Amino acid sequence: MQSISTIGLDIAKSVFQVHGVDAAGQVVVRRQLRRRHVLAFFQKLPPCLVGIEACASSHHWSRELQELGHTVRLMPPAYVKPYVKRQKNDATDAEAICEAVTRPNMRFVPTKTVEQQSCLMLHRARHLFIRQQTAVINSIRAYLAEFGIVAPVGRRGVEQLLEVVADTADHRLPEVARACLAALGSQLRALKAQILEFDRRIIAWHRSSTTSKRLDAIPGVGPALATALVASIADPKAFRSGRDFSAWVGLVPKQKSSGGKDKLGGISKQGDRYLRSLFTAGALAVIRYAKIHGTDHRPWLTRLLARRPTKVAAIALANKLARMAWAMMARNERYNEPAALAA
Repeated sequence: MQSISTIGLDIAKSVFQVHGVDAAGQVVVRRQLRRRHVLAFFQKLPPCLVGIEACASSHHWSRELQELGHTVRLMPPAYVKPYVKRQKNDATDAEAICEAVTRPNMRFVPTKTVEQQSCLMLHRARHLFIRQQTAVINSIRAYLAEFGIVAPVGRRGVEQLLEVVADTADHRLPEVARACLAALGSQLRALKAQILEFDRRIIAWHRSSTTSKRLDAIPGVGPALATALVASIADPKAFRSGRDFSAWVGLVPKQKSSGGKDKLGGISKQGDRYLRSLFTAGALAVIRYAKIHGTDHRPWLTRLLARRPTKVAAIALANKLARMAWAMMARNERYNEPAALAA
């Protein structure tokens, strides 16, 4: 085992697959490991290059193996797939990982810290609760509509429906239906309270991060997007430019070009869907503010809105915001207002 230079590690819940080669590329070890034996196995090895697919628990194992002195590289599974030979199994996957990690043009995923993963978990949990809140609201509206009880769209409309449920004198609802809707109402109030608690925690995390507070100065970027960016991007310099970062988020046109003919379609929607939705929401907020207060201080946006629909302009502005955010993170700069806006 002293001659092992590169290892492909296929991680899982319980059974891990190891594929190790020497400097000449000859297979030295090919075996399975139970979860409890992984760290003991790598403790016996001299420092080597370890490749892992960037999937569930990969950042944890990357941190653990780096503490043992190994060099760990995380790779997107889609970039490892072309190196899989024939049938798919754990041994073949580990061999493909071992091959892919040595490629000079391979793109790697920087390892996130515990703090970054905690902040991302905060965002994901909040997003899950918001989806559940929407589902509960839709259920309340649909169930009451079966008895001919409807209310206007919006928060006030839901409150009116819950007032009907709480009014025992209203005989339009049978008791069984009232009990079910009362339970849904209790769940809705609990979800709202938890979402508010998540919002407070995000604000607290935002105030404790210098980079997040700098990003908050960009128009259309609030604490939610700023903290999500800091938590998602372990190393901004992993992207060569702001356009590469925008493409990673999925805010650039997808290409179907061939024979020297450029064919561009809609946005690719690749990368992080959550970040893309936050950038788009921020861009729409900037456009809405500009339409209310005038667009004279943003000539580029004024010209764009004159020739393109609002949602198309919002994607273009979101692309611009993403590039600005990357530049501030990669160069450790502050936001500089345009001359027209500063005047």
